[in-house]
Amino acid sequence: IKTHFSPCIYVCAKCGYELFSSRSKYAHSSPWPAFTETIHADSVAKRPEHNRPGAIKVSCGRCGNGLGHEFLNDGPNSSLKFIPKGEETSASQGQ
Repeated sequence: IKTHFSPCIYVCAKCGYELFSSRSKYAHSSPWPAFTETIHADSVAKRPEHNRPGAIKVSCGRCGNGLGHEFLNDGPNSSLKFIPKGEETSASQGQ
């Protein structure tokens, strides 16, 4: 599933509820697939994992089937920017 990027809909394996579209999927270093948004506002339910700081338990919004975890400060939008060697000065000046 992680490397599958063909157009499709991901549904809950237990109840069939629509969860994610392949359009919102992105390449990620985790062994699990990663998405930027759900199909429905209630596709998933999230709750903090008290024994894993920075982790949120993600479950199907309809039946509660466990889908994995979401990790805070993780995703396709990064607060870091790559600057090639030798271009540091112009980048630090906002150019």
